[in-house]
This record gives sequence, C-alpha cells and structure tokens, in this order.
Amino acid sequence: MTDKTIDHQFSVAPMLDWTDKHCRYFLRLLSKNTVLYTEMVTTGAIIYGKGDYLSYNDEEHPVVLQLGGSDAKAMAHCAAIAEERGYDEVNINVGCPSDRVKNGSFGACLMAMPETVAECVEAMQSAVNIPVSVKCRIGIDDMDDYEGLSTFVKTVEQAGCDNFTVHARKAWLKGLSPKENRDVPPLNYQRVYDLKKEFSQLNISINGGITSLEQTQEHLEHVDGVMMGREVYSNPYILSKVDSLIYGTQHPQISREQVVLQMNEYIKAQVEQGARVWHVARHVLGLFQAQTGGRIWRRYLSQNGTKRDVSPNLLLEAYDQVLAAQQKADEFLEQNPKLKAQN
Repeated sequence: MTDKTIDHQFSVAPMLDWTDKHCRYFLRLLSKNTVLYTEMVTTGAIIYGKGDYLSYNDEEHPVVLQLGGSDAKAMAHCAAIAEERGYDEVNINVGCPSDRVKNGSFGACLMAMPETVAECVEAMQSAVNIPVSVKCRIGIDDMDDYEGLSTFVKTVEQAGCDNFTVHARKAWLKGLSPKENRDVPPLNYQRVYDLKKEFSQLNISINGGITSLEQTQEHLEHVDGVMMGREVYSNPYILSKVDSLIYGTQHPQISREQVVLQMNEYIKAQVEQGARVWHVARHVLGLFQAQTGGRIWRRYLSQNGTKRDVSPNLLLEAYDQVLAAQQKADEFLEQNPKLKAQN
C-alpha cells in the first residue's frame, strides 16, 4: 500500500470507446475534483502495441489507468510504465463481461480467481509507489452470494489492495452480451453496503445505475465513493456541481458557454496535431441535454462534424444555432406572459 492516495468520493467510470483523452479533457473542465479513468487498456496493447495507448493531457489529473490482464509480471511491468508516465493510480479490471475479455483471462471472470488477482496486486505494489485499486462486480454466474464477494475482497486485500470499486450487479458470462450485462442483472446496492460494513478499513466505492447527485449523496452515507458512467456521458453538465455538492470546494461553476469556448480552442490545438474534429466533438453532444436548443446542438454536430472539410470552429457554429433557438424561445415567452409565468 501507499500513502499517495486520491479522493474517490466521485469518479467517472472507465467506458470503452468513450472515455478517451479528449473526453477526459472535456470532463475535467466541468469538475476539478472528479476522478477520471481511462478506457481499459490491456497489457498486450501496452507491451506489444504500436500505438501510444497511455497518452493523456496534463489537465486530466487525477487520472487513473484501468489495466486489463492477469499475468502478474506483465501487470507489474505496465504499472511501472503507468507510474513513469505520470498516472495517479492503476486500476485492475475485474468487471468487464465481454467474451473477448473472458477469453483473455481477465475482466469479470477473475472474480472466480481471487488468488490470481492477489498475485497481480502484490507484484504491482512491489513495482510502483502509486496506488493499485480493483474494480469488480458483486458476483458472476452462479457465484452470486455475499460470501463469494467477501472472500474475493479479503484475498485481494491481504495482497495490499485497500481500494475497491464494486459494480452492484453480477455479470452473466454465459448468455448475456456486455450491453445486457449493464442492465439485465438486478442491482443489489445492499451487498456493497454490507461489504463496507465488514471491511470498514477499506475504501469502497459503488457503481451501477446511479443517475443523479442526489442519489450519489444517499450512497455516500453507506460507502466511501460513487462511480457514475453512462449518465455522465449523456448528461455531462451534471459534473459542474460535483465539486461543491460532493467535495465541498468553492470552485466557481463553469458555464456551458465557457465550456464551448475552451473546447473549441482544444479542438483547434488537437487538429494541428493531426486529430479529426469529430474525434473530440462527439464527446460533447450531451452538453446541452434538457436545455433549449439541446436537440439543435446535437443535430448540428452530428450532421456537420463527420464531414471531410469540417471547420475546427464547429462548436462555435453549433453554439450560434443554440443561442438563436434560445432567443426565439425567450421572445415567444415574452409574447405569452401566462406561459412565461409557468416557467
């Protein structure tokens, strides 16, 4: 274990094909304290891949690398690389239920192999000074009781891990797709609460089906942290209140307009480095979720962002459309005082 810990009261889940470095830069604008996770990266990709799978922006800290693998030596090697690259923590994926992950002997199938996970933790802790954490499920297939989860956590804790994020659904490795595994198995928050009661000395975060900061605050009465995934991606502005409501800090809340302006500059800088506008713009589709002009914003970005000669000022162009829609709505309300009073 290490003293170099980060505050996991609120985090954004690692989401494959979603939480890349452009997404994380965007989310960091909205919250200074939220812990951000990379997409899962396998040890094979890091050791043998030709691309740079560990690239990130300095602004992303605190940022956690989620690592997929089960070979202790390879996991330790990749953890050392992550520390050298400046990551704040390395997280072991023991929750992903896809066949590709299962066939590679990592992900949720490792719930049935706590000794293997413990070996990885021990090797990684010996190789680095940054924290090593685990993200797991409450169970898999027929291993669906509290005792199995407790045994898993106890075994891994003894190897030196004191930080667990638990997705409060079990995973069906036989018969359900990864998408179905995010919704079909029922949520069991109480099992995660019970885990925190038994292992009060550990940092336990809860994940799964959480869609509001009000729910987050309720969970924090029972556990140490909350991890939110898809809701943040579809409604990212929810993060703008995390610092004040969850962390109690006094950062001024950033406006959507400020986000648009800063992301527009980020896109221009990334385009100069060879990125496509859409690689970044796709992550901000939900910025105006439930706002006047939100549908116009999404449509404009989707229709124009994938064009061959898309402007690097795409976000400013889309925002002009949003402002026009909002002005039109305001004028309509001014002409209809009764409707204005209702709003």
